[in-house]
Formats: sequence, structure tokens, C-alpha cells
Amino acid sequence: MSTADEFLYVDRNVVNNPLAQADWATKKLVWVPSERLGFEVGSVKEERGDECVVELADSGKKIRVNKDDIQKMNPPKFSKVEDMAELTCLNEASVLHNLKERYYSGLIYTYSGLFCVVINPYKNLPIYSEEIVDMYKGKKRHEMPPHIYAITDTSYRSMMQDREDQSILCTGESGAGKTENTKKVIQYLAHVASSHKAKKDQGELEKQLLQANPILEAFGNAKTVKNDNSSRFGKFIRINFDVNGYIVGANIETYLLEKSRAIRQAKDERTFHIFYYLLTGAGDKLRDELLLENYNNYRFLSNGNVTIPGQQDKDLFTETLEAFKIMSIPEDEQIGLLKVVASVLQLGNMTFKKERHTDQAAMPDDTTAQKVSHLMGMNVTDFTRAILSPRIKVGRDFVQKAQTQEQAEFAVEALAKATYERMFRWLVMRINKALDKTKRQGASFIGILDIAGFEIFELNSFEQLCINYTNEKLQQLFNHTMFILEQEEYQREGIEWVFIDFGLDLQPCIELIEKPASPPGIFALLDEECWFPKATDKSFVEKVLQEQGTHPKFFKPKKLKDEADFCIIHYAGKVDYKADEWLMKNMDPLNDNVASLLNQSTDKFVSELWKDVDRIVGLDKVSMSEMPGAFKTRKGMFRTVGQLYKEQLSKLMATLRNTNPNFVRCIIPNHEKKAGKLDPHLVLDQLRCNGVLEGIRICRQGFPNRIVFQEFRQRYEILTPNAIPKGFMDGKQACVLMIKSLELDPNLFRIGQSKVFFRAGVLAHLEEERDMKITDIIISFQAWCRGYVARKAFAKRQQQLTAMKVIQRNCAAYLKLRNWQWWRLFTKVKPLLQVSRQEEEMQAKEDELVKVKEKHLYAEQQLQEMDEKQHQLSAEKMALQEQLQAETELCAEAEEMRARLAARKQELEEILHDLEARVEEEEERASHLSSEKKKMQQNIGDLEQQLDEEEAARQKLQLEKVTLESKMKKIEDEVMVLDDQNGKLNKEKKLLEERIYEYTTNLTEEEEKSKSLQKLKTKHEAMITDLEDRLRREEKQRQELEKNRRKLDGDFNEIHDQIAELQAQIAELRAQLAKKEEELQAALARIEEEAAQKNLAQKKIREMEAQLSELQEDLDLERQARTKAEKHRRDLGEELEALKTELEDTQDSTAAQQELRSKRETEVTHLKKTLDDEAKVHEHQLGEMRQKHGQAFDELNEQLEQAKRNKVSMEKAKQALESERNELAIEMQTLMQGKGDSEHRRKKAEAQVQELLLKHSESERQRLEQAEKLAKVQTELESVTTVLSDLEGKSIKATKDCSAVESQLQDVQELLQEETRQKLSNSTRLRQLEDEQNNLREQLEEEEETKRNVEKHLQTVQAQLLEMKKKFEQDAGCLESAEEGKKRLQRDLEGLSQRMEEKCSAFEKLDKTKTRVQQELDDLLVDQDHLRQIVSNLEKKQKKFDQMLAEEKNISARYAEERDKAEAEAREKDTRALALTRELDSMMDIKDEVDRNNKLLRAEMEDLVSSKDDVGKSVHELEKAKRAMEQQLEEMKTQLEELEDELQGTEDAKLRLEVNMQAMKAQYERDLSGRDEMGEEKKRALVKQVREMEMELEDERKQRSAAVAGRKKLELDLKELEAGIDMANKNRDEALKQLKKLQAQMKDLIRELEDTRMSREEILAQSKETEKKLKGMEAEMIQMQEELAAAERVKRQAQQERDELQDEINNQATKNALVAEEKRRLEARIGQLEEELEEEQCNTELTNDRLKKAVLQTDQMNVELTAERSTCQRVEGARCQLERQNKELKLKLQELEGMVKSKYKANMASLESKIVALEEQLDMETRERQGATKLVRRTEKKLKEVILQVDDERRNTEQYKDQMDKLNSRMKQLKRQLEEAEEEAQRANANRRKLQRELEDATESADVVNREVTTLKNKLRRGDFPFTVRRTVTRAGIESDEDSEPKSETPEPKPE
Repeated sequence: MSTADEFLYVDRNVVNNPLAQADWATKKLVWVPSERLGFEVGSVKEERGDECVVELADSGKKIRVNKDDIQKMNPPKFSKVEDMAELTCLNEASVLHNLKERYYSGLIYTYSGLFCVVINPYKNLPIYSEEIVDMYKGKKRHEMPPHIYAITDTSYRSMMQDREDQSILCTGESGAGKTENTKKVIQYLAHVASSHKAKKDQGELEKQLLQANPILEAFGNAKTVKNDNSSRFGKFIRINFDVNGYIVGANIETYLLEKSRAIRQAKDERTFHIFYYLLTGAGDKLRDELLLENYNNYRFLSNGNVTIPGQQDKDLFTETLEAFKIMSIPEDEQIGLLKVVASVLQLGNMTFKKERHTDQAAMPDDTTAQKVSHLMGMNVTDFTRAILSPRIKVGRDFVQKAQTQEQAEFAVEALAKATYERMFRWLVMRINKALDKTKRQGASFIGILDIAGFEIFELNSFEQLCINYTNEKLQQLFNHTMFILEQEEYQREGIEWVFIDFGLDLQPCIELIEKPASPPGIFALLDEECWFPKATDKSFVEKVLQEQGTHPKFFKPKKLKDEADFCIIHYAGKVDYKADEWLMKNMDPLNDNVASLLNQSTDKFVSELWKDVDRIVGLDKVSMSEMPGAFKTRKGMFRTVGQLYKEQLSKLMATLRNTNPNFVRCIIPNHEKKAGKLDPHLVLDQLRCNGVLEGIRICRQGFPNRIVFQEFRQRYEILTPNAIPKGFMDGKQACVLMIKSLELDPNLFRIGQSKVFFRAGVLAHLEEERDMKITDIIISFQAWCRGYVARKAFAKRQQQLTAMKVIQRNCAAYLKLRNWQWWRLFTKVKPLLQVSRQEEEMQAKEDELVKVKEKHLYAEQQLQEMDEKQHQLSAEKMALQEQLQAETELCAEAEEMRARLAARKQELEEILHDLEARVEEEEERASHLSSEKKKMQQNIGDLEQQLDEEEAARQKLQLEKVTLESKMKKIEDEVMVLDDQNGKLNKEKKLLEERIYEYTTNLTEEEEKSKSLQKLKTKHEAMITDLEDRLRREEKQRQELEKNRRKLDGDFNEIHDQIAELQAQIAELRAQLAKKEEELQAALARIEEEAAQKNLAQKKIREMEAQLSELQEDLDLERQARTKAEKHRRDLGEELEALKTELEDTQDSTAAQQELRSKRETEVTHLKKTLDDEAKVHEHQLGEMRQKHGQAFDELNEQLEQAKRNKVSMEKAKQALESERNELAIEMQTLMQGKGDSEHRRKKAEAQVQELLLKHSESERQRLEQAEKLAKVQTELESVTTVLSDLEGKSIKATKDCSAVESQLQDVQELLQEETRQKLSNSTRLRQLEDEQNNLREQLEEEEETKRNVEKHLQTVQAQLLEMKKKFEQDAGCLESAEEGKKRLQRDLEGLSQRMEEKCSAFEKLDKTKTRVQQELDDLLVDQDHLRQIVSNLEKKQKKFDQMLAEEKNISARYAEERDKAEAEAREKDTRALALTRELDSMMDIKDEVDRNNKLLRAEMEDLVSSKDDVGKSVHELEKAKRAMEQQLEEMKTQLEELEDELQGTEDAKLRLEVNMQAMKAQYERDLSGRDEMGEEKKRALVKQVREMEMELEDERKQRSAAVAGRKKLELDLKELEAGIDMANKNRDEALKQLKKLQAQMKDLIRELEDTRMSREEILAQSKETEKKLKGMEAEMIQMQEELAAAERVKRQAQQERDELQDEINNQATKNALVAEEKRRLEARIGQLEEELEEEQCNTELTNDRLKKAVLQTDQMNVELTAERSTCQRVEGARCQLERQNKELKLKLQELEGMVKSKYKANMASLESKIVALEEQLDMETRERQGATKLVRRTEKKLKEVILQVDDERRNTEQYKDQMDKLNSRMKQLKRQLEEAEEEAQRANANRRKLQRELEDATESADVVNREVTTLKNKLRRGDFPFTVRRTVTRAGIESDEDSEPKSETPEPKPE
């Protein structure tokens, strides 16, 4: 193993230790709680009721432990498991032990279900190199050990496959390693997704992405107590990728920079790194330029030069400057940055002093101010003036205000913090600009979140609240993805599932912090307090306690000594908050004078930093006397820090919700920063906070694998071929039948509404079975194919064999014919026949030969050209294939884009048509309104004329006091009614606001969900913006028209009211003048008719209210009419007086009086008629006006209905869009499936093409071989003639070489045998050496492991010793101080504590037993399911093994048959070889006999020649005969030599065959023995496994029976305990009260003890110093008391003022806030409700105005009425009648008002019902959309799983193919060897036949020679020699001449 592998892979040899397994099984090992180690290993020795006696493994100590406190231990094989979800016993101890073991082994990464747990190693590990990156690239999560690279790679691959944005959330405490893991993620992505693949170096963008981190660390990180490189800000790095997966840009967002660290730091901590880098690494030139000094000279560096071990600030400064260059930040900007850093340091050195007689601040030394102004580019005097006496705006003038010392120091510190923060923001903006300069568009992104974890200090401030609020949100996101979505899926699918509540509902805590209203949250209350000038932190805390005091997650500290102001219960624990300077931190004020100076700075960099001066909060607006306060500016001038952070966080959460999150939980092992040390309690707390155990438990209990019915049937129907009947069947029924036939355990699966759910591991098992089935099918198919190919090849071989036989027959015929004399004669005569044409034929042959040569050359050239063309075409083909692949991918992407664009185009066209239709409707409406306007103007003109006429008539009438008083009373009553209505409306308004807030929250969620759809909108926003502009113009025009219409309606209503009042006044005046009841009754009837008309006109509610409210405006007109009537009355009075005088004068003239009376009566009747006519005219006009108003009201209703229709159409369009999105998702799925199929087909096609290419190459090779064979045959034919002549010369040499070759052959055989022996001995020795080497390796590894274990044990023991020593020392110190208090407490608490402990322990025992029993039951059920699955798997494996055994037996039988055949063939060949040797021996004997006969004949010939006298005559003939005989002898010798050569060849072949046979036998025996051994080993292993499983099953049965018995006992105990619990509860309630009191006393005493102990230690050290300072302190105390008294007086006054103003301000502020929020929300969402509310507000304003006018008028009327009382006495009778009328009218008016109210209520109820319906629709839509998104995500996850499964199947098939190819090649080799052996045997047979034929020829020739010799002997004996000799000699010479040719040609004769 390499060094990197040690920190990645688990050593399984140590894990699979059988001793540990046996130890675990025999000792019953369990986990026991321990204060020191968290949990310790122990073995259960004895069980006594509820308690157990446990022996600790380490110390051997026996202790008694409650059964509920014991936790089960996992078997040793689960030690150091990579995914903790695989643990059988899931509890805190097992998880902690697994993490601890892995951490001590150097394995810092561990999977925990869905997320990865990382423990900080506090040292550098070699697991982040490029080799490791390449190792993890493209691998699945389960294929590699846990690593941050695996998480990153899975997110990257899922982004590429699913085109879904990803996020990696690194969370944890400070110092847990979040920043380092973020760096590794960026490093991996920059390596994997780099666009510069060919180059070794990375591209510029990747370099910049990697170099952005050092810059941000330099300016944003610092050393803290927990962490040397702690990020003091949160960041979200968003890396954008294009379609091909290359990085195209990045963006960084930062959160909550801890800017206060720039001015002060805690003990042993540093400020930001850049300050130390600059002071250490700056050169002399740079130091002079930046005016740098020593560390100790700067006040803002609180601890001076604090160094970090292992870190060189100088080197890091150069690295930061290099990073600036890579980020392409120019030098002038770099210098500007460093100047700002130096100026921040210099600001801390500015000192201020109080002047003598005043509190005004003064600057005695302005050198630092000069340095600051030089660095910042400001004027010194302006700068000092701005700080010491800034200009403040008072009213309209500016005044210079002197600052105190505290104010000046606060202003400088605020300036330093703001400057550093702005510089940091600018730096982030600059980095983003550098990273986003590429013009390629990003298709998707991966976001990496590195944000601070929970911070729980003793006292926490505003920054900690923001951080903890963020972590609450992130944990809620995690819970939502982890628990809620999973369980909602089960409920939606209808699975039997008990909803598991893990107690992690974080919404109450989040609402406590962020809720805007009813009741407002902490942020809202803080913002609200910032608006009040006299608000303080104390008032803020009081308001929080008042508003949120009853909240379950909030409570107030009870003790007065507690320094905390309030507590919040977060999911990670209880956190105390101190609200010091929260208002100031939330406002973040600045000295605006200095800010304006910095804005006008001569340094461009500084002026750019301070360009947004208008948005800051000035110090002049903050009351520094009451620190912290608030400012008095208008609302909307600036935004608080809390508001900005809430917005930032909401945006972040929206982006995270739209991504697929991957969680990385970083854990800090200890606070000492030591490597290899792990604090169990610290780790356990972090695991509980992060919900690790709950996540694993739900993963275990749930069904993580799920698959749709159709896909399940399509994929696994191959396993159940006959289970589903033919014809149509529902998917669910088909799945049920399939699962039945698969015989799955019912606990392993659940069938839902649309998919099948499986437990972990079941689908993997089904996939394995499917792979095996497919491999069997493919093997059978391949066997058929190979059989077909083999049969074809065999038929070809048979044809070749028949052809060879034909050739052999022809050769044999030729050999027979060549010795026949007639054939010789024929061959000699035949050429003579063609002598004349021989030259012509030769010439023709030569011409043909030339042509053939030319053709041959031409063919060779063509062949070369064709080869070149073929190579070119193949290269072009490959290029075209690659191009085609790329084009297909591009085409697919383009098709997707085109489909999206087409869908989007259709949507936009529909929207455009709708908008055009709306525009046309608006135009028509506008034209209609303009025509109505003209009509109304005409009506107004007519009415004005009528009014003029009415004014002339009204001059004659009088108004009376009673009517006015009644009207005034009516108006007052109406005002009261309106006030009541206004109050009701306000209440309804609040209710509506709450509903609107709920709707807006729902809408925000909907908007977040629809963000995925919004991505497509961005491309078409240009068109939409144009249309929106047009729409805005149209809306503006419409609003103007509506305003005009409203004005006209108001005017019309006023006129209508005036007319109505005139009619009433006419009726009243008529009654007064006439004083007749008939006229009054007529007027009453008219009023009743009007009331009836009002009852009928239900739609005119608003018009009637406007009439009632506008009566007050008509008083002015009535006043004018009254003046005219008074004039008329005076005239009439004068006339009456004149008449009286005339009557007195002319009493006697009665005739004149009668005439006057008659005239008067006629005038009265005439007046009555005119009044009646006018009343009719008025009634007619009133009817027309009512009709017009009805029409207008109908039109408004139509508009409202049109708006509703538009809304319905929009909702339909929305539903259509959602359906289209669902269809697109389905199409995506089908496309992905099609893509997979097409890839599969492409691969098949490629394989076929490769096979065809191979076949083509084989055919070409065969063609070339055939051509070569042809050429060889031709050359052999040509060379045969030359060889025949050479053979005669070589035959003599061959005889000599034969003996040498024989000797060499023997030597070679001996050498071969020796080599074979040595080879066998070497192979055995090599095996022995390899076995020894393996044994030695195993021993070495075991020794190393033992060594490591011993070292670890030593380390742990040493660490434990140190901890014990420390604890002992601490305990020794604490004991002395605590003993006295302990004695006091023990006396009081002994009795009560014993009782309480007994009761509490009993209660806790009951709870623990209950939980333990439930956990054990769950674990037992899980183990039972696991064992069932294992048993079923083992049974299936047993069946498979039986099948494999049967196959192995068949194969061994086949091999045995083949061996028998080979042995039989070897025996046959042996017999043939023996026969050949015998034949050779007989031939040698015959040869010897022939030689002897020849010698005898020669001797006789010589004797005969010497004996005869006449021999000399025939010497010539004898010599010829001798030569002929010698030639015959030589020929015989050559034939014999050839026979010997052939025999030698056969012997060689025999030897080869024997060697081959021996080798084959040995190999076959080896294979057989190996297979037998393998089979036996497998059998033994399986038998062993079966035995183990049987043992485990028996144990499980025993445990199960014991568990059942225990369960029954526990149930009985539970029943008894429940009764005891009830009693205990009662006792507990009583005891708890006492306990609370005692606990409070205990806490006080403990605190006092701790305080005394701490103070004692401090006092001992500081006692000497305090004695010196006591006198000074006493003087200061006196001053402080005086100041305190003055401050208390001021405080009391301020509190009184605050209490007086607070209620009014609160009400006004709440109203203003509510109205502002209402405006913002209603303008955006609910236009109709807004219009109604606006109308109501207008009405209320009008009524208020009229009320004011009416009050003024009443004053005037009172004055006038006092003057007119004398005149009113005359008409009292008429007034009484009018009062009666008024009462009746009042009753009618009340009835009308009741009607109006009921109608208004009905309308409101209908509106509320509509709102409720709309809410329900919204909820339904949100649920449907959530369901759709979940479905999409699940389908995408399933797609990923399917793709992974397909990849696994491909790999398996490829492996099987490789194995099959190897087996086939081996079979082919064996077949070739067999064929070669057969060919050799055939060759041997052919040689034997040849030898037989040659032997026959030799015997025939020997017989002929013998015959001739006998004839010669006879003739010689007879004496007729000369003649006969001549004859015989000539004959023999002829025969020898003739025979010499064939005998030289005869090949290898064979003796029989």
C-alpha cells in the first residue's frame, strides 16, 4: 500500500480477524457510558433484574449498570465501515466508535447516509495530489473510499447528466475544516472541468479561480483561539459551467464580514492576516511609501506581533502579490489597497483629549492625522475639523457642533471599520469581474457554501444572532431534503408508514427571529426601534420581552445576576444574548463630513470606495448622549444591516432550494488543535446537532430505492418470463405478479400508487440476477454462432481434403505412368509433331510472358494504390465517425434548444395576442369613456342652467332652524356610523394584511420554485420589456381616464344631491306656505317612493354613501339661498305692513279686499302648479340620472368580470405552462432513454464494424496467403527442374551428414530431457518461493499492524494519563474551595435529593427501558430482515453452486473423453511408428542382401572377364555395363539415404508428438487438479458459510425466542410500570416544585462558589496592585456616584417623556408600517382590493373634510340662529309637523343604513369566500407544483441510478466477454494442436504410403536385375556370351538409361 492508500483504504485483514469475531461472540461485548471516554467496552457477566454486572475490557473493573444505559456493539466485521448506514446496531456509541477508529487510522472522511462527515486531522495528509484527483475522476461513489473529491465528482456528474444546478454545503464549528474542504472542492473542479485538457498547465480562468482564495484569506481570515486560519466572513462561490462541462466563469458572494476585528482583538488572537503580511513582507521602498511602523506602535493591533507556528508572513505576502498579478489587478490598484490598509492602522493611533473647562475633544498631536490624510488623499485641516467639529444641519442652516472625546473616538473607529469593509467589498467585486470576463454563457453551476457554524459563547451579540439564524435556515433546508420530502413521498404513495418526527422543526425559531408582524420578530423589532430618537437597547429588550415573552423558543433569564438580556433555544442548544449596542450595530452610523471628504479625495481608489455617500447614516442623526440611539430622518432613507442580511440570506436560500444540495459536515475533534486526539463528548454534541443518527435511522428504516411500475416491468420481466399472462394488464398488477414469482420477502418492498419501493440492497440483488440471466442468454447465443462458424470451417476443410485427394491421385497416376515405355514414347514423339511451330510458340510464349509481367506490375501498382486509398478511407472514416458523433450530440442539444424556443415562442405569441386584445379593449373603453365625458359635460351645462333657474325660485323660500338642527343631528349620527364602519374596515384591513402576508410567503415559495422556468424567460425579456412599456403607457392613460371619471362622478353626485335637497326643501316650503296636510302627505309619499327606489337600487351603495357625506358641501348653497329668502321675507313683511295699513285705512272697502283675496288665491294656485311642474321635471331628471348611474355601475361590474376572466385565462395559461413543463420533463426522460438506447446501438454497431474489419483483414490475409502460395507453387515448379539436377550431387553429401545428424539428434534429445526435468524442478521451486514470499508478506503486514495498534494504544494510554493528571490537579484545586460549601449543601439536600433521585431514576429507567426496548425491537427486526435476505441469497448461491458443480462435472467428463481420445491416437501413432521402424529394418536387410549380391556379381564378372580370352573384344561393352551397374548402385544408395532421411523425420515427428502429448497430459492433469482444488475450496467455503449461517440462525432463533420472552416480560413490566408512572408523576409534580427551588439555590451557590474561586485566584495575583490603586479608585468612585445620580435623574425624565410619547408613536409607527407594507404588497398582487381600499380612504378623507366644514358652518349657523330666534317663533306649529316628518325620515334612514350594512356585509362575505377559494386554489397549485418538482427530482434520481446500473451491466458484460474470449482462444489453441497432430498423422500416413510404393518399385527393379543376372550367368555358362552379352549389355544400357530418369525422380520409396 502507498502512503496515500493508508489514509484512504481500510486494512481488511485487521478488520476480518477471526479472533476478534470469536471474542465478540463469546464475551457478549457491549458499550457502557463513560464520563471520560464517552463509552467504554464491557462484557456482560450477570443480569439482575433491571441492572447488569459489566466487566470493563480495559481495566477489568466490574460495575453495575442499568440495562437502559447499555448499548449494543456491532460485530468486528463492521469496524471502520465506510458508510455508517450499513451498521447493524445503530446507536451513538457505535457511530462514535466507528468515527474514532477511522480517525485514529488516518481516515478522516466517512459517509453517513446522504452526507459526508469530515473530522479535522490537524495535519497535512497526502490525499489531495493530482494522482488522487485522477483516481476519483468519473468514478461512482461506492467504487471509491469516502473523500471530498467523491462528493464533488458526484455533484459534477449529476450536473452534467441531469442539467440541474448543484450545491455543496460545508458547515461546522469554527476550526472544523470548512475552508480547507472548500479549497479542495475548487481544486478538484479546476482540474476536472478545465477547458485546457491538452496542455499540462491550467488555463488562465482556472488559475484565477484557484488564486482568488489566497487573496480572500489574506483580507478576510484571521487567527482565533480555535483556529489559526479562521474565515471571519461567509462566502458562496458559484462556479459556472457550459454545456460541455467546462468552467466558463465564477462569482463570489460574501456575508457578515467581522469588521470589528480590524480595531480590536481578544487575547492571543490576531486581526486580519493582511496587516501582518504587510508589516513583515513590505520592502523599504514600500514601507516609506505607506508610512509603516513597528507592530507595537499600532493601537488597533491589540496583541502586537502574534505569530502562527509553521506560517511565514513574508512568503505569504509575496504569494498574495503574485495572486494579484494572476487576477490581473494592476499595480496602482494594489498600491491603493495597501494604502487603505496602512491608513486603517494609522487611524487607530489618533489620540484625543478633553479641553480644560469643557467636554470638547482636542487633538494635541496631528502627525497621525497628517499621515492618514496623506494616505487617503485629503486635506489635514478639513479632516481634523470634520472629526472634532463636524457640520450638522439644524432646520435649513448648517451649524458646527463640537464633539466630545468619546464621540470623536467612536467616529474614528467607525470610519476605520467602514473603510476596511468597503475595501473588502471592492476586492470581492474586482475578483468577480476577473472571473466573469469570459463571454461564454454558463448552462449550469455548482455553488460551494462556506459559512460559519454555530457560535455559542458565554455572552453572544448581534453578529452571533445573524450567524445562528443562518445556520437555522441551513439546517431547515437539510431537514427538508433529508426527512420531510422522503416521508411525504411515502404518504403520497399510500405506503403504510408511521411519520417519524425527529424533533427538528425549526420554523418556530426562524419565525421568532424574522417574522415581520403579528407578533413582530427580533429583526423587525430592532428595525422598528431604530426609527425612534429616544430608543435604547434596554427599550428594545423590553419590547422583545413584551412581544415574544410567551414564545416557546424564547425566554427571559430569571436571575438578576444574569448578564444576558434574553435567551433563544436553537436546534444546537440554548444561546444567551446580550443586546449591547445592537441599535448602533444595526444602523452602522458614520461621520458624513469625513465621508464626503473621502468622496472628494484626490486618490482615485479612495474616492471610488466612497462614491455612495448619500446612503450612509450620519452621526449627527444619532443621539450620542443616549448611546445607542436612533435617528430622526424620514423612513426610506437607508436600510439597516439586519434588513440587508435578511434579503441576502433569502436570496441565498432561494438559490440553494433550486439546486440539488450535497452536505459536508465538518467536525472539530478537540480544542487543543492536536493531531490524533479526539474528545468524545465534543464530537457527540456535534453529531447530535447535525442530525447524523436520525439521518442514518431514516435511511435504514425507509425504502431508499424506488422504481416506476413500467420501468420495473420492462427491466426485470426477464427474471419472470411466464409470470405475466399475455394481453393488456395494469402496471401495478403486473408488478405484484412479478414480485410474487421472484419470491421476495414482504418486508423488503412496498407497492405504492405509481412505483415500487425497496429497502437498501434489494435492487442491487435483482440487478445481479438480471445480469446472470442476460449473460446466460448471450452465452447460448454466442455458442450457436460459434457452432455455425465452426461447421462452415469444417465444410471448407472437407472440400480442401477432397481436393488434396484428387491431387494425390493425379500424382500417383503420374508416378505410375512415368515408368511405362509407351508413355515415354508418347512424351518423346509428341514434341516432334510440333517442331515447325516451336519457334512461333516460343515467340508467342515470350510475348505472353511480357504481357503477364506488365499485367503483374500493373496489378501490383493498383494494389499499392488501393492499399493507400484504403488507409486514407479508413482514416477519413474514423474522422467522419468522430465528427458525426459530435454533430449528433450538437444536433440533439440544438433540437432540445429548438423545442424549448418553439414552446417559448408559442407562449409569448399567446401572451402577445392576449395583450393586443387587452389593448384593443382598453382603447374601446377609452373611446367609450371620452364619449361619456362629452355627454356628462353637456348634462353639466344643462344642470347649471337649471340651477340658475332654481336659485331664482329659491329666493322666495325660507330655511328654518329645525330643519338645520335635524340635518346636523343626522350628519353627526352618520359621522358616528362612518367611524364605526371605518374601525370595522381597519380590522378587516388587518385581517386582509395577514392573509396577504401569508399569500406573499406562498407566492415567494412559488416564485422560488418557478425560478427554473424563469431561466428560459431571460432570452425573451427584450420583447416583453417593450410590451410592458406599452402596457405601462396604456395603464397610465387608463388611470388618468379613471381619475377624470371619478371627478365627473363626484360632480354628478354633488349635483344629484343638490337636486334631491331642492326637492325636499320645495316640499317642506310648500307645506310651510300652504299649511295643509294634503301637500305634506304628498311630500311623504314622494319620500316613500324615493325610499322604495333606494331599496331596489342595491348596486348604488357607494353613491348613497357619497350622497350622505356630501350634504355638508351643500350648506354653502343653502346659506346663499337663505339670505335670498330673508330678503324675500323682508319684502313680504313690508308688503304685509303696507297691506295692514291699507286694511286699516280701507276697512269699509270690502269689495277691494275680496278682489285682493281672490288674486292672492289665484297666485297661490299658480305657485302650486309651477311647483308641481318643477317637481315632475326634477323627478324625470332624477330618473335619468339614476339610469345613467346604473349603466355606469353595470359597466364597472363588466370590467370587474373581465378582469376575473383575464385572471382565469392567466391561470389556465399557467396550468398549460405547467403541463408543458411536465410534458417536457417526460420528453426529457424519453430522450435520455432514447439516448441510452442509441448509445447501446452505436456500441453494438461499432462492435459489428470492428468484427467486419477483422473479417475483412482476415480475408485479405487469406487472399495474400493464397497469392503467396500460388507464387510459391510457381517458384517450386520452376525450381523443381533445377533441384533434380542438384539432388544427384547432394545425395553423396547427405550420406555423410546423416550420421552426424543422428549423433546430434541423440545429443539434442538428451538435452531436451534434461531441460524438461530442470523446468519441472524450477517450476515447483518457484511455487514454493512464491508461497514463502506470500507468507512472509502476511507476517510482515501483521507485525506492522500489531506495531501500529501498540503505538496507538500507547498514545491513547499516554493521552489518558495526561488527562487524568490534569483532572487530578484541577480536582485537587477545586476540592479545597468546594468542601466548605459542599458540607453546607449536603445537610440541606440529602433527604430531598435522595427522594428526588429515586423517583427521577425510576422514571428515567422506565423511559430508558421503553426506548431501549423499542430500539432493540427495531434493530432485531432489521437484523431479522438482513438474515432472511442473507439466507435467501445463500440458498440461491447454493443452487448456483450446484449448477456450477454439474457444469464442472460435464466439463471434466468432456475433458476425460478428449484425454482418452488423445491417448488412443497416441497409441495408434506409436504402433505406426513401430511398424515403420520394422519396415525400415527389413529394408536395411534387403539392402544388405542386394549389396552382397552385387559384390558377388562383380566378382563373377571379373572372373569371367579374366578367364575368357575373347573378353578384350567386348571390354567396351563391359565397361558400359559396369557404368550402368554403378549408376544403379548410386541410385539405390540415394534412395536408401532418402528413405533414411524420411525415417529420421518420422522419428523426429514421433518424438515431437510424444513431447506434445506429455505436455498436454501434464497441462490437462494440472488443469483438472486445479479445477478440482478450486471446486473443493469453493465447496468447503460454501459449507463453512452454510455452517456459520446455520450457527447464526440458531443464535438468532435463540435470541428471538429470548427476545419474545423478554418482550412479554417487558409488556407485563410496562403495564405495572405505567401504573407506577402515574403515581410517580404525581409525586414528581410535587417534588419538582421543591427541586426547582433547590436547583435555583444550588445554581446561586455554585455560581457564587465559582465566582469566589475565580476571584480568589485573581485577587491573590492582583492584591498588591489593587492596594496601590485603591485611593485613586475611591476618588473615581465618588465622581462616578455623582455622575450616576445625575444620569439617573436624566434617565427618569427621559423615561417619563418616553412613556408619554411611546404609545402615540407606537400606534403611528405601526399604522405607517402597515400602510407602507400594504401599499407595496397590494400594488404588486391584489389590484382590486387596493382600489376598494383607496375608495374607502377617499371617502373617509372626504367625510373628515366635510366634518370640518360642517363644524365651521355650525358655528356660523349658531350665530345666525340666535339672530333669527325671534322670527322662528311664528312658525312653531309648522316646525312640530316637520319634526314628526323628520322622525319618520330618520327611521327610514336607519332602515336604509341597516340595508346598506347588510348588503355591505354580504358583499364582504362573498369577497372573503372568493379569497378563501382563491387561497385553496393557490394551495392546490403549490402542492401540485411541489409534487411535480419532486416527481422530476425523483425521476432524475432514478435516471441516474438506471444509468449507473447500465454502466455496471456494461462493465460486467465486458468482463464476461473478456473471459469468453480467453476461453475461446484457449479452445482454439487446443483445437489447433489437435489439428496439427492430425495433420502430422496424415503426413506420416502419406510418407508411409510413398515408402510402400517406392519399396514396391525397388523390389520390382531388383527382381529385373536378378533376372538379368541369372540370364547372364546362364548364357555365360552356355558359352554364347559375345552375342548375348552384346544383347544384354545393350538392353541393360537402354534400361539403365531409361531407368536412371525415373529413379532419380522417385521420391522416398517405402518398404512394405
